[in-house]
Amino acid sequence: MKKSKRGNRKNLVELKIFIPSILIVLAICIPFSLYEDASLDMLNHIFNEITKAFTWGYIWYGTLITIAALYFSFSKYGKVVLGDPKEKARFTLFEYASILVAMGLGSTIMRTGMVEWTNVAQNPPFGAEANSMEAIMWGSSYSMFLWSFQTFAIFVMAAPALGYIMHVRKKPFLRISEACRCIFGDKFIDGLGGKMLDMIFLISIFAGAAVTLGLGAPIITHNLAELLNIEITFTLTLIVTIIWVFLFSMSAYLGIEKGIKRLSTFNMYMAGAFTIFILIAGPGIFILDYFTDSVGFLLTNYFNMSLYTNSINMEKTTYIVKNTVFWFAYSATWAMLHSVFAAKISRGRTIKEMILTYLLAPTLISWVATGVLGGLGVNRYLTGDIPVMDVVREQSPMAVIPEILASLPFSTLAITVFIILATVFLTTTLDSTTYTVASYLSTKNMAKREPSKILRIFVAGIITFIGLTLMRIGGLAPLSVLSGLMGIPIIFIQFLTVYAAKKMMDEDRAWETNVKHKNDPVEMEWRKVN
Repeated sequence: MKKSKRGNRKNLVELKIFIPSILIVLAICIPFSLYEDASLDMLNHIFNEITKAFTWGYIWYGTLITIAALYFSFSKYGKVVLGDPKEKARFTLFEYASILVAMGLGSTIMRTGMVEWTNVAQNPPFGAEANSMEAIMWGSSYSMFLWSFQTFAIFVMAAPALGYIMHVRKKPFLRISEACRCIFGDKFIDGLGGKMLDMIFLISIFAGAAVTLGLGAPIITHNLAELLNIEITFTLTLIVTIIWVFLFSMSAYLGIEKGIKRLSTFNMYMAGAFTIFILIAGPGIFILDYFTDSVGFLLTNYFNMSLYTNSINMEKTTYIVKNTVFWFAYSATWAMLHSVFAAKISRGRTIKEMILTYLLAPTLISWVATGVLGGLGVNRYLTGDIPVMDVVREQSPMAVIPEILASLPFSTLAITVFIILATVFLTTTLDSTTYTVASYLSTKNMAKREPSKILRIFVAGIITFIGLTLMRIGGLAPLSVLSGLMGIPIIFIQFLTVYAAKKMMDEDRAWETNVKHKNDPVEMEWRKVN
């Protein structure tokens, strides 16, 4: 028995994909971190050259993946149930949407929602004058555009294939290679080709998670320094990171039901309360008007922004073009992680429910967050209460956030709640990441069980180690660019999984054999709830 237990522990992790992935990440991180300036210049040069040549490709990538999402939702494939058609969905719609929102947005929405408009206003598109009212409206609508249908379609469109192999075909491993088996065959997937696909996934996720941990810290440290009237030091960053690590490790350890679900739903309630507070304590009427104008401006110009490459102006590009390309590339690095997690929690849901929930719920929440947080910042700039643009230019976008919050009544409370909310948002992103990577690496049958708790803590430790090492050395900047570059192979893999989902459902005629019927009691109950 003792030998058996030791053997089971040794076999918790798929070492053939884990060890090479970690070694590659470290081989990239260490030299890039030690020679940050040179590596950042090199990576930026490579990325800029790629974006110059393939701006059109990234733009069409976002558009085509959104079209694919709508096609899967409203065609015969949308009726296919991920699991037994008679099985009740694992979560209520509110719980399900809350988990996806928390996973999809993270603490980044707190930053982009409040200050992204400043970047666009200083370098606006379509010939607008910098810092003009038109430029500010472009910035406001672009902040919402970043968190719209293309982004969330990128996040979810590998999930149909992954959910199908797990919940319908009952494959034991929730991996990209398994999803592509129907395309490449057993020999390729069981050999080096399958290992390469899985390693690309893990490398992009470890790099992206480390960057997210590192870039999320300033959102907290700047506000904490303002609240406590202290300087921002690496020690403060370390303390914040340790608290985060404890929170997301415990949440991942407790699992989806006891940890991730409860934290995600709490996050939604808290975000709602903070929104109401800002509307009441701040310029509520202005924010509501600003939100209305921003949504109207966005919808009027949505296609312009979606297909904008600034091709006529050959001498220079605008912030929107460069950032949209980077945003789609960086989102692609997270696409497989989001899809693996969405597939894991979507048992009992139809493909249409899964895709549309991911397209609509995070989009709605992020637009509201941008309208409220961004509206507060724009108001303070327009009234002259805070020199927002000057602070952004002379310091950083992060530095202006505590100044904007400090302008509210009960500013100490506002900053405190903002810190807690940002902390919980990042926690819900990283606990989902930890849980998903543990599921991906597990050698156990993920269709029947959860990943080992020991493995979840181990993965949390790996992410933390990489993130802290890079923060200490100062190498997050090149790794963030590298994460964007990692999105390039992921884009091709993602389209493979879209094709694989269609191919598997066609082979099984799943739109006939794996659907809910109108008189099914589970379907009738779902219709009542929704």
